[in-house]
Amino acid sequence: MNNDLFELARAVGQSLHARGQLLATAESCTGGGVAQAITDIAGSSAWFERGFVTYTNLSKTEMLGVPAQLIASYGAVSEEVAAAMARGALAHSEAHVAVATTGIAGPGGAVPGKPVGTVCFGWASADAVQTERLVFAGDRQAVREQAVAHALQGLLKLTA
Repeated sequence: MNNDLFELARAVGQSLHARGQLLATAESCTGGGVAQAITDIAGSSAWFERGFVTYTNLSKTEMLGVPAQLIASYGAVSEEVAAAMARGALAHSEAHVAVATTGIAGPGGAVPGKPVGTVCFGWASADAVQTERLVFAGDRQAVREQAVAHALQGLLKLTA
């Protein structure tokens, strides 16, 4: 893991640990990359509760409770689905905060209005859900790495 991701994950862990909070992840396009960055930190079991890798629409519905109709209406790559994934991660874990990623890492998969590099994020706590949609440049690996970093940055803001 690159140093920047390591430092971001470490900072997230320090913030969560100081607050006595647990984290859950719900990942699609990042394929567990956020959870990997977090578990690369020694002692992360004190603040990382669990991770869900929900790559298919069915897994988003079965594991996180994302309504199939929501996916049908907005598409899996949408802020609406990212928010539902983050809420679902909280509902299906003991975590206090959650992050979700869903996107198109490429090289294929683009649809009108959603080019390769589109990633939607959701960050949830008991009282609020925040979402964001970004389009990252680069190849599949670059998009995924940028998405992991952005997910961690959002967690830092949420837990600051």
